[in-house]
Amino acid sequence: MKNWKLLTVLMAMMLLVLAACSSKEESKEDDKGSTDNKPAEEQSEAAAAYPITIPGSTMGEDTFEEVTLKEQPKNIVVFDYGFLDTLDALGVEVAGVPQQAVPSYLSKYADTTYVNVGSLKEPDFEAISSMSPDIIFISGRQAAAYAELSKIAPTVFVGVDNTNFMESFKTNTELAGKIFGKEKEAADAFAAYEAKVEEIKAKTASSEDKALIVLGSEGSLSAYGPGSRFGVIHDVFGVKAVDDTIKVDTHGDNVSFEYVREKNPDMLFVVDRDAAVNPEGESGTKAAIENEIVSATNAAKNGKIFYLNPEYWYLSGGGLLSETAKADDILKAFN
Repeated sequence: MKNWKLLTVLMAMMLLVLAACSSKEESKEDDKGSTDNKPAEEQSEAAAAYPITIPGSTMGEDTFEEVTLKEQPKNIVVFDYGFLDTLDALGVEVAGVPQQAVPSYLSKYADTTYVNVGSLKEPDFEAISSMSPDIIFISGRQAAAYAELSKIAPTVFVGVDNTNFMESFKTNTELAGKIFGKEKEAADAFAAYEAKVEEIKAKTASSEDKALIVLGSEGSLSAYGPGSRFGVIHDVFGVKAVDDTIKVDTHGDNVSFEYVREKNPDMLFVVDRDAAVNPEGESGTKAAIENEIVSATNAAKNGKIFYLNPEYWYLSGGGLLSETAKADDILKAFN
């Protein structure tokens, strides 16, 4: 009898051990498949596998080297306001920005919570170095400082290519998503922008109006056409150009008011540089534009002179927030 009882106890203990082992194996299997059950945000974070290599690029005469990131950057400096607004839209926190001319829609970055890293064209190398940043994002205005910035931290060029805008804008958006584990959010946001572009193109395709884009600065004008910094109006949105021979240059093609009258655009899009660089001061661009010479154009006669938001068009651009706002500006002109 004693032997029988002992045997019963031993068998019970063996069953308990087997059950425990089975439970552990099931737990391991659950762990293997647990990514499928995670929320989308957690899956997005898990998708950001490191190391990540960002290819080098060439813009004009400037060459930017390949950058390899071993881990996700935490201490981030951003000089390009467009890329900053993309990071803001994706919920990515940054540490340092140039605060001299922060657009009002990004005004939170003017707070002392963030390190002031200089101006758009004159980085404060000492302030940046003291931060020991993990990464620095720049665009065309900081190209001359690239070599010096690269000595401080991996420096990535995120300026858009005006001759191939949609592809370069999409590449930058996807890059932000990849680096910071926000692939899905980036893809969804860009898809929403593409839908807005298609809405605008449907309107411009059925319009015969031809447009001219000018930048007003201290009473003088510069014209911009296809392939230029404001060429998205023609190249992406499909607005017909009244002059497709305008010289492509960062600062535009200097023109006179008589030129505007001669070309006689049906629509005149105006970017007010004075209002962008000195938002608190008086801008004379509107008064300069609406003179007797320009008043003789179809655009003036038909009430189709449109003043574009200078913060989006001149200061930033190339970001999810700014490009969506720019699209809204053009959409309003055709509604």
